[in-house]
Parts: sequence; structure tokens; C-alpha cells
Amino acid sequence: MKVMYAVSSGRYSRQNFILLLLIILQLDLHTVEGVWPLPQDFTSSTERYPLNPQAFHFGYGKQSVVQQGCSVLDAAFKRYFSLIFPDYTSANGVLQLSEDKAFTVEISVDHDDCESYPKEVFSEKYNLSVSERKAFLNAETVWGAVKGLETFSQLVYQDDFGSYFVNKTVIEDFPRFQFRGILLDTSRHYLPVQTILKTLDAMAYNKFNVFHWHIVDDPSFPYQSRTFPSLSSKGAFHPMTHIYTQSDVRRVISYARLRGIRVLPEFDSPGHTDSWGKGQSDLLTPCFRRGTPSGSFGPVNPALPSTYQFMARLFKEVSSVFPDSYIHLGGDEVDFSCWKSNPYVRTFMHKMGFGVDFKKLQAFYMENIMNITSALNKTSIVWQDVFDYHERRSSLSVVEVWRQGCYLCEVRKVAKAGIRVILASPWYLDQPGPTHNWAHYYTVWPLAFKGTEEQKKLVIGGEVCMWGEYVDATNLTPRLWPRASAAAERLWSDEKQTSSLDKAFPRLQDFRCKLVRRGIQAGPLYIGHCKHEYQDV
Repeated sequence: MKVMYAVSSGRYSRQNFILLLLIILQLDLHTVEGVWPLPQDFTSSTERYPLNPQAFHFGYGKQSVVQQGCSVLDAAFKRYFSLIFPDYTSANGVLQLSEDKAFTVEISVDHDDCESYPKEVFSEKYNLSVSERKAFLNAETVWGAVKGLETFSQLVYQDDFGSYFVNKTVIEDFPRFQFRGILLDTSRHYLPVQTILKTLDAMAYNKFNVFHWHIVDDPSFPYQSRTFPSLSSKGAFHPMTHIYTQSDVRRVISYARLRGIRVLPEFDSPGHTDSWGKGQSDLLTPCFRRGTPSGSFGPVNPALPSTYQFMARLFKEVSSVFPDSYIHLGGDEVDFSCWKSNPYVRTFMHKMGFGVDFKKLQAFYMENIMNITSALNKTSIVWQDVFDYHERRSSLSVVEVWRQGCYLCEVRKVAKAGIRVILASPWYLDQPGPTHNWAHYYTVWPLAFKGTEEQKKLVIGGEVCMWGEYVDATNLTPRLWPRASAAAERLWSDEKQTSSLDKAFPRLQDFRCKLVRRGIQAGPLYIGHCKHEYQDV
């Protein structure tokens, strides 16, 4: 019996040893699920290197045009140190061990745009290679370097014992589309500045690069204008608590800049302007019933010279506050009934030779507004309604397609007219929906229309729209993320490499957990758990 027991004991010991060895090997062969959005060219091996936060260093390469003192990258180094080592609480991540045992991420940038803003066209291309004790990140601009730092941060992982590792990796990466936007509506529900900043963080993690700020609309006018302070004092939900001061706006723009994100303001007119009329008399069109004023008001009055004088002064201010070269002028969903009822508007139309075609009146109004912003050196974006109604389409710069139905038919029409296009139709996320329908937003093919290569180049990107009827700070984040991440990969990554939902799912699930650990309350995709669950619930 003793012999048999000894043999049995030995057998079980061997089994346990083999099992332990397999576990160790499995741990040793760990690779991250991947990077989101997927880089254009991504090669990773099972060879891994330990990282120690006390011996980790960001530095500038000798050949880099920018060096220490570059505001964008200096800030990014601090930010990403905390993201890479979330458990490390000691002060400031200063190099504490000898140089030969340290891991260095060396950044080299070709152009000095440290103090500028990301522009209409800017390179986000970067190359990243990770080897023992060294990672090299090369980019044409600081904005590409910031994207590369985000990628590197996603490559770092912890084992079950809390130790940090990164695998040997080579990446060449650049975005498929130049314009990758998120629209937030701050009129239907006011969003606190902190909520906007949190969204900008999540946008940076997903490599979005345009914050489309639909700042005012019918319900409220929260933008506090220096030139026309009555617009917010009378048009906001509350003149003190539910406004964006000039300081607030500067803070959002500065925060976005450091993350390589443009801030694109939208002041939508002539419709969607009820709140404007509360603080600016004679701007909106008085509606008539049976030949007398009804007491209600419609869209902006396009028949008065004072309308254009007001708009010129407002947009002059807006152009000085928002540095981006683009401005969104709206132009959607104009209800003609009030214009039709107003005898003075009808007289003006007759005088202008428009007859009873109110589409021509809208086109006339938009033409004037576009001329105002053009004189301020701003490129105007309009919703697709303006393209549909406009006879002089050559005056349009960028059209955003938003209507449902055959949206690619509309994209094709706009591109065929030689005008740049932004696609928003398939990425409306404001309606309630389970996060597992991310696949619906992933399987969108923006260039799947019949057209020439030149026409397809006119599709400059796409945008996720989060309208505010049913969205405020309480539910914005889980409704937006990780569904918006599906659009992020569609707009950044190679279409052929990211056509499989089955391959995308484990990466998105892994990335969603990264967002959760970074304090983004992203909704779950399915049954399961994150190693680090959301803390503030």
C-alpha cells in the first residue's frame, strides 16, 4: 500500500508539475488582444519585456525637431505614464534605477507644431517599434506622436501578479479618413464642462479627432456671447448655471488641442433657432394667421438686412473664439409654413424673383451666411438639406449627410458634384439601444457606392452623432461607448482587415475593459467581467 501510495503521489505530483508548467508557459506567451482601432500594419510576437514604473522614461530622440518644452508632448508624457501604470501611486514617475536597466520610449517628430492647433489637414501617421528596453516612436507631427503614444499605452498589460509587460511589436499606422468626429448636443440638455472633457478623453483613446460641438438649438442657447450677452442670459435654461462662459470654451478647446482633437462649433440656422429669438428681437420671422400676427415665431427672418448684420457680428466673434478653420452652419429641417404665412416675406420673395419657391429663399439665406463666414476665412459645413435645395452647389465646401434611407446614394450625389462629404447617417447613437448592437455601426462601408477614385477621395470621413433629446450627463457615456468605438475603427482602420465581426469582438471587449479601467463608464458588450471593474458605481 505504501509503495502504491508513493507511486500515486509521484504521478499526481508530475501531473501537478505539468499543469503548473503549462500555466507558466501560458502566462509567458501572453499577448494583448490587440489595439483599438486596429493599426494599418501590426506585427506582434510572444517575446515580452518587463516594465518597471520606477525605471520607465519618455524621451525625445536626438534627430527630433521638437524637444523638451513641447507643450503637446510634455503633457502627453505625464498623461500616458498614469495610463500605462494605473496602479503606480508614487510621485511623478521619475527615473530611479540605472539607465541600463531602464525602459525608454524615444519619440522623434519631423515638424514643429507644438504650439499650433490640429488643422483641417494634418498628418497622424506614426511608426512604432518595441524591443528590449527600448521603444521608438517616429511621427511627422506631434499629433501623430500622440496617436502613437495611445497605441503604445494599449500594448502594455499586467499579469495576474500585477507585473507590467509589453511584447515585441512593430507598427506602421495612419488613419483611413481624415475627419473622424463625435457630435455632442448641449442645447437639448446642458452637459457640464467636466462631462465634455471626459468625452474628449474617451475620444482620444479611440483616436477620434473632431469634436463637433452642437452648442445651441431650439431649446436653449448656452453659449455666452461677448457681443450679444442677452442670447444666453435670456435663451439659456439658466443664465448662470447652464451656460458656457468664454473661459469654459477656452478650456474645452485647450483640453482638446493637447489630445489632437479639433473643436468644430455649430450655430445652426435659419431653423432650430427658437432660443435665439428670446435674446435678439426682430431676428425670427413673425408667423401670421388670417392676415394678423399669431404671436408665434418661425425660422430666422431672411428678408431683413438687420438679420445679416447680426449674423456677421456673431460669426466674427465665434470665428475669433474657435480657432478651427471649419465652422458648421447647419441649414437642416427648415419649416417653411411661417415664412409662407408672413406677407412681408412673400413680398420680399416676389421682389427677388423667387416666386413661391421657399427652397430658393432658404438657399438665398444660406448663401449670405456662407459669404459671411468665407470672409472670415472659415470653411463652412452644411447639412445635406442645403445641398438638396441649393442650385449654386459650387458655392458649397463640405456637406454632411445625415438622413436615413439610401445614404450612400446621397454621398454619391454630393461627391459627383465635386463637393467634400462627411457621413453621419449610420452613426446616430442618441436613441436607446443595447450595446451589443455595435455590429450595426461596425458594418458600415462609407465608400461602397459607384464612383471614380477621385469622387471617393471627396469622402473626407464620418461622424457619430449624439443628439440630446434623451441624453444628459447621467447616461451619455454608456450610450456613447463602446458603440462609438465601432465607428472609430471603421474610420481609422483598413476596411479589409476589419471586416470580420468575430475577429473584432474579442478586441472590442478587451478595449471596453481598458476604457472602464480608465474611468470611462462604457457599457458591457455581453456576459462576462473585466479584471478591473468600474470603481465609481
